[in-house]
Amino acid sequence: MPVCLFLSGACGAEPPVDVHALQREAREIDGLYALLTHLPITKAVDPRIAPDPQAPSCILQWYFNDLATLEAALVADGAIDRALRGAALMMDAHAFSQQTMAVRTFAPPQPAAVHNGMERCSYMVGYEGPADDFNAWLTHYLTHHPPLMLQLPALRELEIYTHVESRSALPFARAALMQRNKVVFDDPDALARALASAARDAMRRDFQALPPYSGATPHYPMRSIYGKFAAP
Repeated sequence: MPVCLFLSGACGAEPPVDVHALQREAREIDGLYALLTHLPITKAVDPRIAPDPQAPSCILQWYFNDLATLEAALVADGAIDRALRGAALMMDAHAFSQQTMAVRTFAPPQPAAVHNGMERCSYMVGYEGPADDFNAWLTHYLTHHPPLMLQLPALRELEIYTHVESRSALPFARAALMQRNKVVFDDPDALARALASAARDAMRRDFQALPPYSGATPHYPMRSIYGKFAAP
């Protein structure tokens, strides 16, 4: 199963990313097949959920085919550290949070290919947790929620992520969300239409039926810039 390193920029700061410089520095990292840069969208797209004042300044997603390859890139003075420094990103402990997660990918009815430098609109969702019984929670979620999510109009991508313990020498604080999701659309207007659809109503009903869990469920609409380096 592929894994993804999430680096989330500190809230309240300017996006600390030169996208082109970072992609240039990351292109030769062994095993990295995609690097996505997500930047906040300031306008409201979801009438049911108010914009989060604690939204991250950016989210970076680093995709690898397996955990061992990612961990090899996360050693001290390793490939990811060098790429971040080469792109002049802040490297103090408060600049980012980090989390490694397993990637589950679901094919929507209307997929569309992406290429390097392409932009789309993503809705990034997190479940802080913990769940009272994570196995029961995840089983319910994976059984019932993706079929509803795949009915969202004009959906281009759907991924669900679950927490993985991993080694990392990066200086950033560790995040520990039990799950994240990402739904992707062509632009913010398409996302807004999907969030006003009957499919979203069905998702909300299933959300209310989830097994008990605690913690917040942040939702972040973001502009997504693709770095595609190889096939997964």
